[in-house]
Order: sequence, then structure tokens, then C-alpha cells
Amino acid sequence: MKFIHTADWHLGKLVHGVYMTQDQQHVLHELIRIIEEEKPDALVIAGDLYDRSVPPTEAVNLLNDTLRKINVDMEIPIVAISGNHDSADRLSFGSSWYRHSKLYMAGKWTEEDTIEINGIHFHLIPFSEPGPIREQLGLNAIHSHHDAMKAVVDTITKNMDTSIPNVLVGHAFVLGGKTTDSERTLSVGGSGTVGADLFEPFSYTALGHLHSPDAIKHDTIHYSGSLMKYSFSEAKQRKVVKIVDINEDGTFTVKERPLRPKRDMRELDGYLEELMDASFYQKQKLEDFLKITLLDEGALIDPMGRLRQVYPNVLHLERKTALRDQAKKKHMELDTREGKTDLALFQDFYAQITTAGWNEEKEKKIREIMEDVRVKEEQS
Repeated sequence: MKFIHTADWHLGKLVHGVYMTQDQQHVLHELIRIIEEEKPDALVIAGDLYDRSVPPTEAVNLLNDTLRKINVDMEIPIVAISGNHDSADRLSFGSSWYRHSKLYMAGKWTEEDTIEINGIHFHLIPFSEPGPIREQLGLNAIHSHHDAMKAVVDTITKNMDTSIPNVLVGHAFVLGGKTTDSERTLSVGGSGTVGADLFEPFSYTALGHLHSPDAIKHDTIHYSGSLMKYSFSEAKQRKVVKIVDINEDGTFTVKERPLRPKRDMRELDGYLEELMDASFYQKQKLEDFLKITLLDEGALIDPMGRLRQVYPNVLHLERKTALRDQAKKKHMELDTREGKTDLALFQDFYAQITTAGWNEEKEKKIREIMEDVRVKEEQS
């Protein structure tokens, strides 16, 4: 069986005040072209179809038109789940009759969310906070996303048919994955991560949430990455869909097809006059979304206005001198933080993370550790 793994469309995304809807429409046409060429048995969308729980009308229409084209006109089954940006209730509206055309849309996890397509079982685990899973399963020990995912996986695997391939479709932050600025934090302090070992029972795990297809290196766990670049921290990322050919014994191969945007998201740096020189900008794709860092030291008159005469989609402009001054200021603040010693700073840190008391024994131990580190640094 062959299926296409994609995720994190974020339809209705607003980047630096600019809606990405037209560009998203272009990339979705690219996806449809790939589907026409690959002729998959199913399309898997691993969450974050929308960028917000109440998306703009243009985003709703774009999703409607895209799913109708793929599912109704092209007769391709679609397996989709909600992500942390989606409204689970809104996304699952109509799901009970969508299934008649093999559009399987899961907004909230239920024990019945297992779909069979061409002899492959797809287990759908939409994004959920730990609380609803704790209440649903009646397990008071669930406090973190890892706890919740473990409980859900344990429930699934109790009656899972291991004689056929099983694919998990989820939206989660696997411990060790690489993040970017455009991914919303799932929780504070690391409790939003889940361990990779939870997915060992599955032949292939199709995940959403992290925006790079290279977010994690694992034999069976894969992120497809996002539909497009949604922040300048993603400027150097590849954007792809993953084509998965899975065999009856659960072994599979994965190949990637690139998604080519209408306008790329890039970073440029240089002196203002250099960037405004025709010999330079004539070699550039002027319509791309740009973050420009100017290297000029002195005062400049309306640099953004001048740049946008040539580069109409400059989304962010900054000065190298300002960045350097900011870094220097931060460094000085760290160096002179109330003139405290390393030991005093550690005591402040200790007081913030625990209610346990500080005593002479602990202070002696920390002094010994600090002295040992200092000696090793001097010897290196």
C-alpha cells in the first residue's frame, strides 16, 4: 500500500502581518499534482490543518476545496486528525457522514478511531491535553503528555492485530525533536514531550507538530514537516511530503517529493547600497518573503521604504549594530547581575526550583563542585 504523509498546513497563517492563504493555495495545488502522479491509496494529514481554532473564511474555503478535490473528485481516502492549533469540535463536524466517502476526520480521540485501508490499520490519535485523556480513561496518574500518550497507546495495543501493519497518526513533540519559532509550545518545562519508545508497537508513526522533515532521526517515527516555511527560523528547511510504500510484513520505504512555494522565505544581509544595486538585485527572486539584516553602521533614512521599492515583500528588517549592542548588553547584565558570586546565583536558582531548605552541607558540596570545575577549566 502507498500513502502520502503530510501535516501542519496551518491554513490561515499570518506571518509578520501577511496572510499566507494565496501561497498556501499554490502549494496545495503542488500537493494535488503530486497525488495525481503518485496515485496513492490514501492521504494522511497529521494535524494542524488550520492555524487557529477559529480560522478566517478564506482558510475554511481553501480546506473545503482541497479536500473535496482529493477525496471526491480524485477518490482518494483521507485520514486526518486535529492538531494543537485546530479546534477539535469544528474540525470533526460532519465526520460521521464524511466516512461514507472515506474521509476519516478525527477531532478527539476515541477507542474506535482505527481505520482499515487496503489491509493496513491506521490508528488516529488527535492532539489532546492530558486532562481530557485522564478523565476519559479514568486514570488519575496522567499528568503529562507522555502519560496521556502512553495510556492511549496501551489502550490501542491491548486488542491490536499485529499480523498486519499498524500505522499510528499523531500530533506530538517527540523528545529530542528539533523545534522552530513557528511551533506553539505544548506545555511548560518539558511535560509536553513524549518518548519515542511509546511508538515501538507500530510499523510506521506519521507525526505532525514539528515543522522540519528532519526534526528527528528514527527508523519508524517520521515528521513530514509543514506545508510551507512559516518563520525565518525555517528559512533553511526543506519542505516535502513523504511517500510511504508499506508492505504486508510492515516493512516500508520512504521517499520525499519537494513542495515548491510561490514565494520562498529567505534571509539577506548586506549594506543598503549594495542591496539596492541593480547588479545585485537582478540576480535575486524579488518577490520572495525576506528578512534583511543591514550591516551599515551610521544613520539611514527610511531604509524599509527604499528596500520595498525593489523587494516588495520585506517582512522584517534589522540592523547588525542593534543586534550586536543587544547581545553586548545582555552579556554585561549577566556579568554584573547585582555583583553576586556564582554560589549566590546558584542559591537563587535553588530557591526558585525547590522549597527544600539550604544548609551548610549543601553549600559545601556545591563549593567543591565549583572548585573542581574551575581547576579543570584552568588545566584545559
